Amino acid sequence: MKSENRDTEKAYPLPEVIAKLRRLADSLETGSRFEIEIAGERISVPVRATYTVEHERGADEEEIEFQIKWLAK
Repeated sequence: MKSENRDTEKAYPLPEVIAKLRRLADSLETGSRFEIEIAGERISVPVRATYTVEHERGADEEEIEFQIKWLAK
């Protein structure tokens, strides 16, 4: 596991987003670890992670974020 700070955002084509969300839902339903590659780095999300949904509204745009958080070991 990498320990340096990282803050990245990457746009994906809709079919790739759908596939990633589908795999996430499958992992949640089966209670298994979720693995995903984001901007070239493989991330392993533990089962103990917490999930939140955030909504932000500004003057010109709105945003919904699905967040997954866990303590790094």
